[in-house]
Amino acid sequence: MTDHVRVTENAGVLTLTLARPEKKNALTNAMYETIVRELNRGDKDSKVRAILIQAEGDMFTAGNDIGDFAAVASGKTPERSIGASPFLLALAHLSKPLIAAVQGNAVGVGTTMLLHCDMVFIAENAQLTTPFVNLALVPEAASSWLMPARIGYARAFAMFALGQPIDGKTAAQIGIATAAVPAAEVQKRALEAARALTTRPAGALQAMKKLMRDVETIKAVMQREGEEFQARLKSPEAMEAFRAFAERRPPDFSKVA
Repeated sequence: MTDHVRVTENAGVLTLTLARPEKKNALTNAMYETIVRELNRGDKDSKVRAILIQAEGDMFTAGNDIGDFAAVASGKTPERSIGASPFLLALAHLSKPLIAAVQGNAVGVGTTMLLHCDMVFIAENAQLTTPFVNLALVPEAASSWLMPARIGYARAFAMFALGQPIDGKTAAQIGIATAAVPAAEVQKRALEAARALTTRPAGALQAMKKLMRDVETIKAVMQREGEEFQARLKSPEAMEAFRAFAERRPPDFSKVA
């Protein structure tokens, strides 16, 4: 295991397991670096036919650590040290099938990354949350475009603007997930799907995926989101959101200019 990411490869399936359950699998820069390296390696390795992302513990991932955002906002940490961008670009460029096994709650990028997965198996009672606006930020991972396209503008707006969670059953019904199953079966079902994909003609699968995804548009949206995200990180609203989080109180945006 490297930097809280367990990497295994068997019968054509590259499996990346988030293994930081004591911190709700919150993603660190080191974890991002390992994931990006393995995604890029797997995409180029002819022996890898499918990639599976899963997690240990009762939560898929809490997303990015808010402390990392606060450090950038205060100037203590340079912007380039936020590790999501290379990860998002790796997702955008990935040509091989990507499967997610979401056995527990997913927050922020833990939810938006699912829009780049070709198959998603989720626990029926798992909650997907995108609390970007609640933190005075904006969505990322091209989700401001992909989410409305996937589930409709009204649902996407409620998820982003109000931070309204959706459960696994709903995620499957509206098209974020392939199937919702009991939590104990999530990883088994996802692995079965990954193994099934390894038996299909790899060239045809990759050509089909390329036809179904507009990579250049996805990258352009990510660029616009990234620029706005960085600007919002340093806004008075974001500073109030981070202070409120640290002080364990509701934020008060009414007096923020």
